[in-house]
Order: sequence, then C-alpha cells, then structure tokens
Amino acid sequence: MSERYDLILFGATGFTGQLVAEHLLDRYGSDGELRWALAGRSHDKLEQVRQQLQGHAPAAPLDLLVADSADEEALTTLAGQTNAVCSTVGPYAQYGSKLVAACAAQGTDYCDLTGEVPWIAQMIAAHQSTAEETGARIVHCCGFDSIPSDLGTWFLQQAMMEHFGVAATRVRGRVGKTRGAASGGTVASLMGVMEEASRDPATRRALRNKYLLYPAGEAAGPKVRDQQGPRFDPRFEKWTTPFVMALINERVVRRSNALLGFPWGRDFNYDESQLCSSRGQALGISLAMGAGMATASTGLGRKALKPLLPKPGEGPDRDAREKGFFELFVDGEHPDDPTKGLRVRVYGDRDPGYGATSRMLGEAASVLALGECSVGGGIWTPASALAQPLLPRLEAHAGISFTVLDAS
Repeated sequence: MSERYDLILFGATGFTGQLVAEHLLDRYGSDGELRWALAGRSHDKLEQVRQQLQGHAPAAPLDLLVADSADEEALTTLAGQTNAVCSTVGPYAQYGSKLVAACAAQGTDYCDLTGEVPWIAQMIAAHQSTAEETGARIVHCCGFDSIPSDLGTWFLQQAMMEHFGVAATRVRGRVGKTRGAASGGTVASLMGVMEEASRDPATRRALRNKYLLYPAGEAAGPKVRDQQGPRFDPRFEKWTTPFVMALINERVVRRSNALLGFPWGRDFNYDESQLCSSRGQALGISLAMGAGMATASTGLGRKALKPLLPKPGEGPDRDAREKGFFELFVDGEHPDDPTKGLRVRVYGDRDPGYGATSRMLGEAASVLALGECSVGGGIWTPASALAQPLLPRLEAHAGISFTVLDAS
C-alpha cells in the first residue's frame, strides 16, 4: 500500500493484539473505511496471524509491517507511515518508550493499554512539549484501566449538569459483579512496577503521589489516602475492599479533570474500591490482596508467584471471554447537598481483561485514526481527548453501556 495508513496495530501477534485485530477486521474489513495494517517484530508470526484472520488467500490481504520495539529507526519509519498507532506491546516501561518517542516526534497519534503509572509520568515529562508542537495525541490507558472509570466519571458529570446544574466534586467508583481474570500483560506490568519500586526510592515516592499525573505546574488537589483495608460505604450501604486497579484509575480521572480545565472543581476527588457482600468477604479479600502485594514486593516473592500467574500472550478461550462481564458504579454527590446526587452504571458484556479491553482499545484507536478527535497535541487521558466521540462507539460496537440509575 503506497498511501498513508489510518492505523497501524503494533503488537498484532500477541494475545490481546490478535483480539484487537479481530475486532477491527469485523468492524472495517481489510479494504473499507479504515486503512490499516498489522505490525510486529516477526514477519512469519504476522503472516500466521493474517492467515488466522483472513484465511490463506484473502482478496484484500492486510499489509504486514516489521519493526522491533528496540529499533528507533524502524519505529520512526513506522510512525511516519500512519495517522495513528495502537500498541499492545507491554510491559510498556520495558518495550514502549521508543515507540511513544517516535510518534510524538512524527506528529502521529498513539494509544495503548498501559496501567504503569510511573512510566506514564515519565512519558509526560519527556514528550508533552514535543507532542504539543507536532500535534501528536498520545492517549494511554485505553482498556479496562481506565476507560470505564474515566468515561464513567465524564458521563456522570454530564448528567449532573443536566439534572442539577452543578458538577459533583466528590465521586466514588465502586466495582460490582465481575467475571474474568487480569490479563497476563497486566500482571507482567504490575510485577514490573513492583520490581522497580523495590529497588528505586523515586518510584516508591511516585506511587504514593496521588497527583502524579497532574499537568506540570498544577497544584495538587485535596489530600487523599489510598484505601488500605475493609471500609463500610454508607452511600452504597455495603462493605468495600481496595481495588487493585484503583492505583491507576484514580490518578487518570484526576488528570482528566485537570486537562479539561477543572470543570469538576479544583477540590474534585475520585476514589475507587470494590463492593463486597459482607464485612467478612471484604476482610478476606483485603488480607489476600495485602499478602499478595507484600509477596510481590520482594524478588523472592515475585519468583515464587511467577509460575502461578498468567503469562503475557496467554488468555482465556472465546467461550470464557464471552461469558465474562463487569460492572462499575460511579456515584456523584451534590456539592451543596449530600442528600442529592446521581449514580451511573457502566457495564461490559465481555470479560474485562481481554474481551472488553480489546474492543475498547480498538474503538479508541479508530477515533484517533479516522480523525474524530478534536483536541490538539499532547499526552491525554481517554476522557479528556476522546469522550465525546468514543462513548457512543463503545455503546454501539464494544458492548459497553453507560446508564443513569437514579437521581436522589
């Protein structure tokens, strides 16, 4: 193909990459509205993926592009061939930095699935100015972390303005019933963050900073503390326990408020936890999570856990993905009357780590690739850059629904 691509899917031979490719092929075909190609470091593996997707002699075969995540020249060439790059190659702190640098320099839009908070902060520090100059829109966290939390909060705030004429400065995200496991890539990324934190004091300080992803020069918002154990939530009348993805989701939502110009107030706060059926369940989950994190914080512990955890590139079969689901409740409190507020339910009809995530990422990438994103260059969040065009796409094509449950 001699003309410029709309989108290049980088990491198409990985488990999640193949799911994204399948979604894009179902939505657009190989010679339709979206001009796209598969990319990775092995031509033979890319060919295998193409054959799995299209058969052995397709009428319009997808183009295959070879580039290694460590090859700066190849990545620069790749970024120069397309409007947008969608990357599923993680852990991103290990494999993603050179591609983000290439996209920022070339003015090429980019999205990924990362939940690696310190790495995102590094990318902001290194490439925000360049992306602003070239017009590249860099959007991290376009999967289960953090689209449901980020767009769920944005959707809630639109409803708050419609119902009450004010935004909620206090928003709670509560994870409800869920079926599905964390992906191998997510686990590998988490382990990478834990390993870095165990040997680097700066990383430990970064993880404790609730406003780590705030734009440079912005003063921190209200003082908050991460939930450490069981806690009763009177708004939901249920016990809660810490949610492992809150580490990234809370910081992304706070960055969205800042990037949007603080429409939800400079004293806005978002916290996230998991709903439990009883105090006993909350205590049990909290203890298990605490033990797991303590084990993962040491080299010997990570070595012991490694055989028990899913590996990158591994994942559930189609039946398990389609039987999975998730729900997240986003509760907004009226700033002047705590008896008033709104609650939104975000629901996904596939398992969060693979089925839902691959479709969310595919739709986010499509928004960028097809020119539906109206913000300028910079490093954005899903809500601050993509909410308006992405939310209806998610409802129509990704099995994600956003519903106002009640107004009190």
